[in-house]
Amino acid sequence: MNLTNSAGSRRRAGRTMFNKVPEITVYFWIIKVLCTTVGESAADYINSTLGFGLGRTTLLMAVLLVIALVAQFRLDRYVPGVYWTAVVLISVVGTLVTDNLTDGAHVSLIVSTIAFSALLALTFVSWYRSEGTLSIHSIVTSRREAYYWLVVLFTFALGTASGDLLVDRLSFTPLTAVITFAAAIAVVFVAHQFFGLGPMVSFWIAYVLTRPLGGSTGDYLSGAPDEGGSGLGTLGTSLLFLAAIILTVVYLTVTGRDRTEVQAGRADGAAVADPAVIPTARDYAAASEDGAWADEAAGRFGQR
Repeated sequence: MNLTNSAGSRRRAGRTMFNKVPEITVYFWIIKVLCTTVGESAADYINSTLGFGLGRTTLLMAVLLVIALVAQFRLDRYVPGVYWTAVVLISVVGTLVTDNLTDGAHVSLIVSTIAFSALLALTFVSWYRSEGTLSIHSIVTSRREAYYWLVVLFTFALGTASGDLLVDRLSFTPLTAVITFAAAIAVVFVAHQFFGLGPMVSFWIAYVLTRPLGGSTGDYLSGAPDEGGSGLGTLGTSLLFLAAIILTVVYLTVTGRDRTEVQAGRADGAAVADPAVIPTARDYAAASEDGAWADEAAGRFGQR
């Protein structure tokens, strides 16, 4: 690969860095569901129990999210504590966006579901046309990271709208909803493992489905027993799941179990990325103007 000066390519690519997102392991999905549960229960607790109201709760959480994302974008690599703080906050904001449309603007859940589906699809199209890949294993520039977080926001909003729509239309109890959405994710897993559903499609479908799964889990745990819940309350549920998130993030920070290959290199030579397999951020920045790296990366990362 030509590593000669390519200032134009650097401007197009944006700031280069190590991959900014974690490896997709079982820990990723555990924390993701925990975050979505907190998103549901924390929003309800601040909005209703503390009496902030929907508008002020949305404003507060949006400010906190902006602060978290500024911290995330300033880093040049994946840092578990910062990354998952942003995910927790974006899960709350995504929930509140849909709640504002439904309760504040009286937009039907059908319209919200269609609108967020369209916005998600348009973001994917723009991402792919701009970068030549939708791989989450190559979030190595600020521009790709911006697309990534926009997609994450829309998946939370879509998951809230579609999940609430399904639960309302079918009159599910909280526990029935938990079982239904868990089964849906299991179907996606089987389709990926045995029926050839692509990894990128499988990942983002599961990512959307974890939002109603986590939200239903939050509703079940926090709901009153006479409403089909466990009676833990929104505060108890939020604290329980926040503690679980913190413990898991601390474990990942110490062990590095969810770091991607390009981040896992150590001085002793263990777990060092093979540059012939995974291009580095420097390679990306120095790529030629004809976009050959994007095509190459799409092939490499898309098969992961």
